[in-house]
Amino acid sequence: MRKGMALMARRRKKEEVDLIESLLMMLLLATFFLVLIATKSIKISLISDGVVFVIILGILYYRRMLQEEKLMKSGIADIDKMDGREFEHYLGHLFKGHGYSVQVTQAAGDFGADLVISKDGKKIVVQAKRYSKNVGLKAVQEAHSSMSYYGASEAWVVSNSDYTTAAYSLAKSNNVRLITRNELIEMILIMNPTAPIEPAKEISNIVPELVIQKQTFADPIIEDVNCGKCGANMIRRSGPRGVFLGCGNFPKCRNTITLSS
Repeated sequence: MRKGMALMARRRKKEEVDLIESLLMMLLLATFFLVLIATKSIKISLISDGVVFVIILGILYYRRMLQEEKLMKSGIADIDKMDGREFEHYLGHLFKGHGYSVQVTQAAGDFGADLVISKDGKKIVVQAKRYSKNVGLKAVQEAHSSMSYYGASEAWVVSNSDYTTAAYSLAKSNNVRLITRNELIEMILIMNPTAPIEPAKEISNIVPELVIQKQTFADPIIEDVNCGKCGANMIRRSGPRGVFLGCGNFPKCRNTITLSS
């Protein structure tokens, strides 16, 4: 079902691109012949076509920039409405905001990795799963198998949802990192504190012994520093504005302490 919906979405986008290309060609031809009829000059007609072409390119570029800006400002509710390919590109922006260099792989024949990210000499393959229900073990298998092809040292799966018990079990044995919806929200808010948020969701379908120790983008908890608002331990974090201490109850509590560089 999801594959069929994804194929339909890709087909619609291809049809939109084909329509834009057809309209562009018609406009250029119409401009050429109208100017030719008015001026009787092929040179002036070609120059006019060039001007129209540059204007159209500028409009398309501006439109694309607006779309990219909107994508970067997306919150978790926006992600829930994305198709799979949009989610991959969104994660590309998100990881760049966290200091990673990013390669979004081709839509087909990606060998199990939707993104390849690198930081501090470490290469990581990422499977992106924009799901409405829990992600199964196939995503873990694909992520793990893609490591050798891309020469990566780690494999991650990122989802706007949660994972099945089988997926957690396989990820633990294969050392694949699973990033859940709540951790994704945390990553979004570190990069974009104004993004719309929702209450954190409890993970209730996981057998306790199969739960992998949570890994986050934050550094270890600072045991001797407590939040002045709620009393929770502060956590060393890094974001676009540098290194700071953030409350461990984030996003419920947004108290921060700026660290000197």
